[in-house]
Amino acid sequence: MARYEIYVTYKQGIFDPPGATAEHALANLGYEGVESVKIGKFIQLEADSGIDKVREMCDRLLANPVIEDYRIELAEEA
Repeated sequence: MARYEIYVTYKQGIFDPPGATAEHALANLGYEGVESVKIGKFIQLEADSGIDKVREMCDRLLANPVIEDYRIELAEEA
């Protein structure tokens, strides 16, 4: 069984509503110099599947390949 860590973020040029909200909130709280905030998803997945199957899972369900990029890291292998 392997554990994968998957990081999903908006593609370059795609508006990030949660990031924009956090950026404005930080400015309202008095934090200066924050130019950009990006918020994405972090997914931990344990599976007997290999990296190709995990990539397929991301393409089909875990990420939206039209507007999101993802990165898969093998965290632990048993």
